[in-house]
Amino acid sequence: MVEIRNFEIQDSLFNHYLSEIRDVEIQQDRLRFRRNLERVGEIMAYEISKTLEYESKEVVTPLGVKEVKVLAEQPVLATILRAGLPFHTGMLNMFDRADNAFIAAYRKYDKDDDSEIRVEYFSSPDLDGRVLIVCDPLLATGESLVKTIEGLLGDYQEPKHIHIAVAVASSDGLEHLKRRMSRQPVTIWVGSVDDELTARAYVVPGLGDAGDLAFGAKHSS
Repeated sequence: MVEIRNFEIQDSLFNHYLSEIRDVEIQQDRLRFRRNLERVGEIMAYEISKTLEYESKEVVTPLGVKEVKVLAEQPVLATILRAGLPFHTGMLNMFDRADNAFIAAYRKYDKDDDSEIRVEYFSSPDLDGRVLIVCDPLLATGESLVKTIEGLLGDYQEPKHIHIAVAVASSDGLEHLKRRMSRQPVTIWVGSVDDELTARAYVVPGLGDAGDLAFGAKHSS
């Protein structure tokens, strides 16, 4: 079962930060762009935290003892290099004791302008029976996220729940994720949904290339 939580439908400070992430003028400030992605990650992490399991714990203060609720288990935070790093940092600011997973994936074009998603690197803890949170700033076709999650899980690992957090998604990409992830308990947290997806898998109006905007243009080979 796949559930979608859309931040766009309710006015909040989240939407203000997302508007700055999209703004072509504000994007010129890389530090601000990265910080806004962190803020988006922090807010989404807080909202995801409301769905997790908690347990009671006694905390000793300077003046007494207080029973409080704390996370029963830390989630695993995963992101796709390199565009996802600021978003992931925001998540890690909130889930500061979480285990982490990193994936290298990219879209490769051939001479006929056809493309495929290539996944070349995984670094991940054991995910079986744990809550997995995968974050990526932009969801275009959805295929890279599907391959990322399939690669992380392999044939044997079954997370307790998968949360997918994206700042901006195409409607086509969301539908693709819903079809491909329907056999697992999945919640998709999306900041905003755009309707147009070009033939080269660009989301319009989108936000541009998050990796380049955060870290500088890469060499094309």
